[in-house]
Amino acid sequence: MSAELLGLYYAAFNRGDSAAMLDLLTQDVVHEPSQGAAREGKAAFAEFLDHMNRCYREQVIDPVFLTSADGRRAAAEFMLEGQYLETDSDLPPASGQPYHLRVGAFFELSDGRIARVSNHYNLAHWLDQVKAG
Repeated sequence: MSAELLGLYYAAFNRGDSAAMLDLLTQDVVHEPSQGAAREGKAAFAEFLDHMNRCYREQVIDPVFLTSADGRRAAAEFMLEGQYLETDSDLPPASGQPYHLRVGAFFELSDGRIARVSNHYNLAHWLDQVKAG
């Protein structure tokens, strides 16, 4: 079930369907972004998604899922194709620059839902791409 759950999560991501993504999370989900402080709870994750959808348009390409034998933890690796739409705080100005990044994501799963999402990517590589954009 865990690989299927991640498949549903990223399919919703690629559709830009925040509501479907949120339906796959526990109420007390923990989100650990690559940079910045962790946020807790579905409401905080929804605010994050709204912010991301305003500033970026992204697609997950060719995800590979790995799961623990007990189904409590999982990981994903994929390429992320994106476009920087609106200037984000403390980042370079946005003008629609495209970018392409390798991303690793780690998950805790509980009762058929995602309880933790930890995303990791190379910020310096992203900055190089949008500055050159």
